[in-house]
Amino acid sequence: MSCRVQPITRDEHLRFVTARPSVSHLQVPSWGDVKPDWRAESLGWFDEGGGLVGAGLVLLRPLPRLRRYLAYLPEGPVIDWTADGLERWLEPMLAHLRERGAFTVRMGPPVVTRRWSADAVKAAIADPEARRLDDVEATVREPGADAVAERLRRMGWRRTEPGGEDGFAAGQPRHVCQVPLAGRSLEQLQNGFNQQWRRNIKKAEKAGVKVVRGDAEDLPAFYELYVETARRDRFVPRPLAYFQRMWQALTAEDPDRMRLYLAHHDGEVLAAATMLTVGEHVWYSYGASTGRRREVQPNNALQWRMMCDARELGAAVYDFRGITDTLDEDNHLLGLLRFKVGAGGQAVEYLGEWDYALNRVLHKAVSLYLARR
Repeated sequence: MSCRVQPITRDEHLRFVTARPSVSHLQVPSWGDVKPDWRAESLGWFDEGGGLVGAGLVLLRPLPRLRRYLAYLPEGPVIDWTADGLERWLEPMLAHLRERGAFTVRMGPPVVTRRWSADAVKAAIADPEARRLDDVEATVREPGADAVAERLRRMGWRRTEPGGEDGFAAGQPRHVCQVPLAGRSLEQLQNGFNQQWRRNIKKAEKAGVKVVRGDAEDLPAFYELYVETARRDRFVPRPLAYFQRMWQALTAEDPDRMRLYLAHHDGEVLAAATMLTVGEHVWYSYGASTGRRREVQPNNALQWRMMCDARELGAAVYDFRGITDTLDEDNHLLGLLRFKVGAGGQAVEYLGEWDYALNRVLHKAVSLYLARR
């Protein structure tokens, strides 16, 4: 039997999310407040008895001059992702969003397909034959993930190509790096680090780097470093107002939902990062650092403090977020992969993002427009 899908209140949505061990930070009600260019709606899935059995944050982006929307559920919805019953969950969602005026629905099933251990990734980077993670045998293949992908294809969903987050091409990383924390002592965590990480943490301690928690007033100090990082790493920075809005929205929902950490040395902030928490999952969200005094290793000190605090919060996983799947030495993102995997992180591949065209003509027109930009 199909579920019934209808809008729910933020409180109902939050209660549902809070009762689960892990839900993406992009699927909590407050995330809609971080995205003012999108209209946010909390959706609920109800079973025959009227019980709330699923939830999702859907972001609606209007097409200019038309009352038609791209509907986007980043890293959601939060439903039972067993392949056999997918129609009963997704078909009523599509029907509801068609009525809302959506021309395309995009979602990111929170389904892991493969995992590569830190050792497997290190070996892959060293292997001249391996060009991408895909070329390397995974340490773990999650059962059922292929069946979910196949069922989605049969239902008419199509996997999207990775895109930026500009306009309609909203995209979340398919590959991430995660450090398992559950059941591990601090000593065991450090033993999982490579030699350079352990050395750098000691160097930072010896040099007197102090990592402190900040608050809203420290966001401009974070932002100054973030703009410097954007220049150095060749990406377009978000405005300061984005981070202020993020802080206000997320901490109003839960004081621990977003934290800010700053690494000080001799009276100067050298590195800073934001950390997000939902249940047992903690994410390193945005990082920033200066090119000055790198020899005191503020970034390693910062991450170590965040991992320790995540573990204290009862987190089962510390998520470094996006990594490249390329192993090409010439790619500037390979350094970031090395850094994250050096902390004992495993590479994790999700099912990726999927589109369903409710209006094929509009979907194709918008896709062509975006491809030409």
